[in-house]
Amino acid sequence: MKRILLTVMVIVAGLSAIAPDTYAQSSNRNARAATKQEKMDAWHRDMAEFRARSAQDRQMAALTDSIASVQARAALQNQDFVLEADNVTFRSGSTVFVNSSTNFISVKGNRAVVQISPSNFASGPNGVGGVTVDGVISGQQITKGKDGRITFSMNVMGIGINAQVEIYMFPGSNQASATVYPNFNSNTVWLSGKIVPYENSNVFEGMSL
Repeated sequence: MKRILLTVMVIVAGLSAIAPDTYAQSSNRNARAATKQEKMDAWHRDMAEFRARSAQDRQMAALTDSIASVQARAALQNQDFVLEADNVTFRSGSTVFVNSSTNFISVKGNRAVVQISPSNFASGPNGVGGVTVDGVISGQQITKGKDGRITFSMNVMGIGINAQVEIYMFPGSNQASATVYPNFNSNTVWLSGKIVPYENSNVFEGMSL
């Protein structure tokens, strides 16, 4: 009898020791689960805020592009614009990223200036690393393609230039590219950048030929 009672007491003592450990383990699991859920909730909140900010940024960018596009189209129609180029591609196929303040095509009334200054180190004939030529425009024409792209074409004739110039502006923004076809050689050059109204341009015109 005593042996039976002793055995029962040992079992009860063991269960008593195990119960707190089991409770503690359960509490730890619940705490970890709660912490994980809090992190997940915080992540979902952060993502929701990010998406909201991104949507606002996209809307603002779209509005800015739309305004810039309207201004650029009006500037083209009025022949009062500058294509500020950020890269120039030469007939060899090489593309150079350039300073938009010294690489541009400008039109003001019946006068056009084409300036290519790919070098930031050599002064060049124009004093700013390249060549500047200006002339009088003629045969200007504006057309709109089915895809919404605007094409402005013109002939530029002067002492330092005799070329055909085509400028392509893409729909929904003021991004544009241009091709300059010299009539006296085959050194065609391509420029890419953005069109801005003449009075809003930040270009620096060097010495023309």
